[in-house]
This record gives sequence, C-alpha cells and structure tokens, in this order.
Amino acid sequence: MNKRLAQLNVYFKKNFRLFMNQRNWKFIVIAAVISFLVCAIVGKNMYNTFEDTQSGFFAIISAAIWVGIFNSIQRICKEHNTIAAEYRSGLHISSYIMSHVLFDFFVCLCQAILLMVICCAFIDFPSDGTIMAAIPEYFITLLLVIWGADIMGIMISSVSSNPNVAMTAMPFVLILQLVMSGVLFKLEGWSETIANITYSKWGMSALGSTADLNNGNELPSRISALDPMFAGFKREMIDMYEHEAGTLLAAWGMIALISVVCIVVSILSLKFRNRNS
Repeated sequence: MNKRLAQLNVYFKKNFRLFMNQRNWKFIVIAAVISFLVCAIVGKNMYNTFEDTQSGFFAIISAAIWVGIFNSIQRICKEHNTIAAEYRSGLHISSYIMSHVLFDFFVCLCQAILLMVICCAFIDFPSDGTIMAAIPEYFITLLLVIWGADIMGIMISSVSSNPNVAMTAMPFVLILQLVMSGVLFKLEGWSETIANITYSKWGMSALGSTADLNNGNELPSRISALDPMFAGFKREMIDMYEHEAGTLLAAWGMIALISVVCIVVSILSLKFRNRNS
C-alpha cells in the first residue's frame, strides 16, 4: 500500500510538471472561451420558457462534457510505451491511473469555476435549489460532469492504441452523449437503458431538478407563452426533472458511479495490454 501511495505521489508531481512544461494550462483557457460563447448565446432568454431553459442547460452540459473529455482523450495512449517499460519495473497501474484522475480534479475544478462564473455573468439564476442554494448545486453538477467526462477521456485513451484512434472515437462518444441526453429525442426502451450510462442524461437531470423544470407556472411551455389561445396548455411532466432531493442526489450518484466504472476499465485495460510485460 505504501508503495502504491508513493507511486501515486510521484506521478501526481509528474503530471503537474507536464501540465506546466507542455502548456496544458491552455485547456483551462479553451474552457473559458467555450463557456463564454455558450453562456453569451443562451443567457438572454434562459428562464423565459421551459424549452429555453432546457435548451440552455443542454448547451451548458454539452460544453462541460466536451471540455472534460478534451482534457485527457490523448494523454494515456501517448505513453503506452513508457507505461510498458515502467510496468516491467514495478509500476502499479492503479497508482498511475489514479494520479491522473486526482490531478485532473484540480484542472476540472478550475474549469468548473470559470464556467460557473461566466454563467453567472450572463444568466440570472434563481436563488433556491433543491437541497441548498441554486448556484452551489449548479456548480457541483458542472464539476461532476466535467470531471466525469475527463475520466471518460482517460478510459478512452487507455483502451486506444494511439492518439489517432482516440481522436477518431471522440466524436462518436460525444454524439452518443448528446443524443442520449433526453433533450433531442424521447428516450424509451433500449435507448433509455443506454442513456442511463451517459453523463449527459444525469447532468441534465441534476440541472433540471435544481431549476424545477417541471414547474409549469414558473416555466410555461413556449406555445402557451406565445399564443394566448394555449394559455391553459399543460405540458407533460418529466420524471428526471423532479424538484426533489432524491432526484438530484441520484443524478450526482450516477455520475460518480459511471466515473468509477471508467476508472476500473482504464486500470483493467492497461493491465491487459501489459500482461506480458
């Protein structure tokens, strides 16, 4: 155990040196630029109607997932030869992966803070959330989604043979996340099952729960807001947006669970790749 912790510390410091020497801090700048563009577009009409709010959250979650996965999608596969050599010398794969996961937490924390600050500059968030004030709930959700997407990037990089393969897989993964968010299409049957293992669905669920998207009085449907003839129109309530502590905590828990699975897959894939080393 002490050896594993010592290796984790060594690789954590190595990640920091690489972060500075290879100017990987540019990912934080990129996150700020993407956050600015998204929030500047969605902020003006964010809480006018249900559709405006849902679309705004969808854009923010999409940006968070893109930022997170872009942090790490090429990192592990670039080091496959180095990992193989160090594995023969006693490297614990779990220590190696966890050093990336823990170091990336601080990178994702900076990105989440930037995203939240920029969101607050453009969006007038409500004061009340589900279990606490709204802004802390939004921040926790965005941090979990960005960090989770980063860990998913580590997993993809771990199973990819080289950076080109990882970058080829990235668009498919992002499209899957967006399609399975529950915003673009109604999820039923097998699609709903697949959606349960995506960050987009649970990120949307958490944001929707905090915002109380099912509140038809505060967030009327666009058709009833635009046309007085439909003033009494009642839209369908969506279970994953229930304004309850259980809904929010379940969404956070599922994001964390998916991340843990990604970590396990990353460790097992690298062990399998280096089984003969």
